[in-house]
Amino acid sequence: MNEKRKHRTISPDDVVIRPLKDSDSLEEVTDLLHRGYKRLADMGLHYLATYQDVPTTRRRISHGDCFVAVYHGKIIGTLTYFPPDVIGGSPWLKRDDVADMGQFAVDPDFQGNGIGGRMIAFMETYARNLGCAELSLDTAETAEHLIRWYEKLGYRFIEYVKWDITNYRSVVMSKTLTAASDAARR
Repeated sequence: MNEKRKHRTISPDDVVIRPLKDSDSLEEVTDLLHRGYKRLADMGLHYLATYQDVPTTRRRISHGDCFVAVYHGKIIGTLTYFPPDVIGGSPWLKRDDVADMGQFAVDPDFQGNGIGGRMIAFMETYARNLGCAELSLDTAETAEHLIRWYEKLGYRFIEYVKWDITNYRSVVMSKTLTAASDAARR
């Protein structure tokens, strides 16, 4: 039987987005990633976030700036900013004006409330304030629902990349963050 999951309805304004604190539980963040990526794992996609352990979470966030979405003291979302040329792996991701975001998850019980969109808008502002012209991300090319969602947020296809740790080809997508870059692209 295919049951629809009931989501909690909340206002995104009741959610605080803040940097991950030393006192925050990486076990909680890792569990959130596993739950947030479960739909993708059920599709047979082996994103690292579907199975990573706490030391891997710690290592991955140590390469960037991790932010969490908190609702009444509970972490319900996570997203990590990676400065230019930290991720690498493709010509686009090696550019010195392209930041990357990853390890993005919203608790499945809270999805559909605009929290993910708000987190991405926060990350875009964060990257822009650090002087980045572009913010990129990658996802499995077969995760069509995610690709469509990112396109609605203004992200465009850049290239394909195959990571050694996944069982799929990724789509690298990016969004222009600065007015100067927008003018240069016209």
